[in-house]
Amino acid sequence: MTSHSIAILMSTFNGQQFLAEQLHSITLQTHSNWRIVLSDDGSSDDTLLLAQQFQQQWGAKRLETRAGPKQGFCLNFLSMACDPSIRADFYAFSDQDDVWMSDKLERALAYFDSVLDKDIPRLYCGRTQSVDEQLNFLGYSPLFCLPRSFRNALIQSIAGSNTMVFNQAAKELIEQAGLQDVVSHDWWLYQLIKGAGGIVYYDPKPSILYRQHPKALVGANRSIGARYDRFIFAWNGGFKRWNDINYAALSSIKYLLTKDNREIL
Repeated sequence: MTSHSIAILMSTFNGQQFLAEQLHSITLQTHSNWRIVLSDDGSSDDTLLLAQQFQQQWGAKRLETRAGPKQGFCLNFLSMACDPSIRADFYAFSDQDDVWMSDKLERALAYFDSVLDKDIPRLYCGRTQSVDEQLNFLGYSPLFCLPRSFRNALIQSIAGSNTMVFNQAAKELIEQAGLQDVVSHDWWLYQLIKGAGGIVYYDPKPSILYRQHPKALVGANRSIGARYDRFIFAWNGGFKRWNDINYAALSSIKYLLTKDNREIL
């Protein structure tokens, strides 16, 4: 398993406060054959300077920095996932402010090594452990139990991209689909991979500390207040707008979907 190479696709934007801690947690991974492609989306703080300091320490082969498209975190992540010049055996998304448990990559690779058909698009994802700024325990993300089907993927996102690891077949599928105007890159991967007949595995055991803080672009949405906000969002047509956006993107790449899933769409 140690021979598998992993490209870690990290999106950053004004993340200097927690970036060093996240990079340090990656160095503690029990699986050591990884490299980071860090796409900075126009930070105005010292995020890029901090990343370059790590690059000088580790070497450019271990940490590559690039300029993001400056169109938000979703397109920043997709710009890396769609880039055919980024090649590895497997790929992992990474946020700038989490802390990875030391066996995060090893556990994902153990799943991929356990399957027989390794040439179909596969996505590993899972639960998170929410923590505050000082890494104090807050709780766990919901344990999604519905089947990982395309029908369910159309209406519910089950995992954050910070938990996701995917194989080369999934990477090539993402490249074929290209940069799309979608609600979120993690939901898009779930829909795309299931729509094309791929496999999505959801690990119920958390592998990251998902830091909640005021500057976080996306939160865990665990509180009663967050649930109320979601209700108001849905009542005002927010989920319908999200579904319209995702439907348009999926319609544009119908040729990548299975016949059954085209009918479901």
